[in-house]
Amino acid sequence: METLDFQFASAPVSRSAHAALCGVVGSGNLEILVQAGDQPATCQVSIKTSARGFGATWQAVLGSFAASHPAGGTRIDINDMGATPAVVSLRLAQALAEYRGGEQ
Repeated sequence: METLDFQFASAPVSRSAHAALCGVVGSGNLEILVQAGDQPATCQVSIKTSARGFGATWQAVLGSFAASHPAGGTRIDINDMGATPAVVSLRLAQALAEYRGGEQ
């Protein structure tokens, strides 16, 4: 397992009272937990992944997501079992929507 930690500047998200969990850890998939962070204009991300050596890919996918979605003020924990960038983007959008109370 490899652990990666990133921080991205991002517009603040509408804060939810509860954390949101999306996805299932399994072959080729991932689980994402979104909860309140301590920096209103920063999205903090911690990843535990079975696929080593993809730090630059993770940084690109997550950076693009944080730039195009208001995710500031969140802490995102990801448990990955080899998900593709498209699946990562989909699950991030789903988890953030759930965190915002189902708001798209």
